[in-house]
Amino acid sequence: MSAVPATMQAKPALRADIVAGLTTAAVVIPKAMAYATIAGLPIEVGLYTAFVPMIVYAWLGTSRPLSVSTTTTIAILAGAELARVVPDATPGALLTATAMLTLLVGVFLLLAGILRLGFVADFISTPVLVGFKAGIGVVIVLDQLPKILGIHFDKGSLPHNVVEIVRGLGHVSWPTVAVGVGTIALLAAIERFRPRWPAPLVAIAVAIAGAGLMNWQAYGIELVGTVPQRLPALTMPTWSLAAVLWPAAAGIALMSFTETIAVGRAFQANDEPLPVANRELVATGFGNVAGAFFGAMPSGGGMSQTAVNRRSGARTQLSCVVTAATAVVTMLVLAPLIGLLPQASLAGVVIVYSIGLVSPADFIDIVRIRRTEAIWALVAFAGVMLLGTLKGILVAIVVSLVALAQQSADPPVRVLVRKRGTNVFRPQSDENADDEQFPGLLILRPEGRLFFLNAERVAERIRPLIAAANPRYVVLDLSAVFDLEYSALKALIDAEQRSRSAGVRLALAGLTPDVLEAVRRSPLDEHIGHQHMYFNVETAVARLQDELATAPPHSLPQEAPT
Repeated sequence: MSAVPATMQAKPALRADIVAGLTTAAVVIPKAMAYATIAGLPIEVGLYTAFVPMIVYAWLGTSRPLSVSTTTTIAILAGAELARVVPDATPGALLTATAMLTLLVGVFLLLAGILRLGFVADFISTPVLVGFKAGIGVVIVLDQLPKILGIHFDKGSLPHNVVEIVRGLGHVSWPTVAVGVGTIALLAAIERFRPRWPAPLVAIAVAIAGAGLMNWQAYGIELVGTVPQRLPALTMPTWSLAAVLWPAAAGIALMSFTETIAVGRAFQANDEPLPVANRELVATGFGNVAGAFFGAMPSGGGMSQTAVNRRSGARTQLSCVVTAATAVVTMLVLAPLIGLLPQASLAGVVIVYSIGLVSPADFIDIVRIRRTEAIWALVAFAGVMLLGTLKGILVAIVVSLVALAQQSADPPVRVLVRKRGTNVFRPQSDENADDEQFPGLLILRPEGRLFFLNAERVAERIRPLIAAANPRYVVLDLSAVFDLEYSALKALIDAEQRSRSAGVRLALAGLTPDVLEAVRRSPLDEHIGHQHMYFNVETAVARLQDELATAPPHSLPQEAPT
């Protein structure tokens, strides 16, 4: 009896996944083909990437709506590396080099999953990622612009490409421009007025129909050409390229996982479990490893396609199996029609869906909230523009590390006062000039991890505060310090001895269990004494006020420095 309701419940879910899978395929397949051209690869590689990695992820992944193929970021990174390593390769050599790159990306993702390095998803800060992606967006648009204009030149650095585009303006193919701009206009109109329509599919179908019915090739409009009408063949990697491809593969793996986990988290429903980072590494790793042997390029979770999948009602990864099956049908049935697709239309699709990587609103938000981080975003943006996409990853990582070091090296030290009439202690400020201060007491709260990189800086901040207040007791509120490394603890021991010699005693409050354990194992435990370690600042102030009230004026218990 219980099986009947379960079956009835399963039917709507199955129907929802089938509809979502077909709808997502209408977006994924055209975009995957377009993204393959970003990497300088035949468009059928995009079809293979929307097939094998998606099937593998559906089997192993932990995000229910995540749709896996390739993305603009991954495509431009892969294309840049392939252009560097095999610049004049034959089509066959290019595909085997791509297989090697994809395999290495998968191996790095698998190793990271096995070593439980899922935290690398947060390795690049959000402002740096905003700048990096904006630079990628500009690079992609400039890379595709010659296809819209119908001009040809040997590509090089970004400044070189800009100069060549300007020089080529006198040789523009206006029919090609009309097709490219028309595709862009159609995509923009659909996104604006009919957002639920599969815009890429409609635009590409219109372009194919135009090329087939009106013989656009006779007007100088370049078409995609022959597309193999078959399933992907077994492709063996060029093993000898592993030594030169692995650094780029590591960078692509990092970006693939960063995008994958971010998208999976963004589209997780309230009643669904969070994506498991290490499982996601394994799932996308196996997807890339398997895809490498079947003609796929590096892959990862895509934002826009996952959004369509979720919006269309996807409930499980069955929707992605349906999308992959649709890609197979496309290979076997629709390949001849795809060959009629104008290159300018593909470029138009790429430009429309890459321009979104440049988000002025994100830059404005970062500037408004924290200008220092806006500088980091601009540095990452400039790194991609001036040094290239692959070196841009290195710039993004270095900038993130410098930002982390800067924040860690200069933690704040707050002077605490009490809100009058309450037990609330808060940082001293001009806005709350009426807050209570306590004669003879100086309450300080350092924040963050205290370790070798910032120990001396914290001491430099504290010394002038003590000199200005001339207190009898300094209360260190350590409630915001989650770790006290040996170098910082040694600096605190030395500071306590100097202060005690000068007649100023130290008290500690709000110690976390780990910090308390470190203090108890050090000489500081004996010098301060358990009587001057307090559960919180409120207790410390009450007890020390009592001590100050009963102690003789201008005197303190004296102990010889040790």
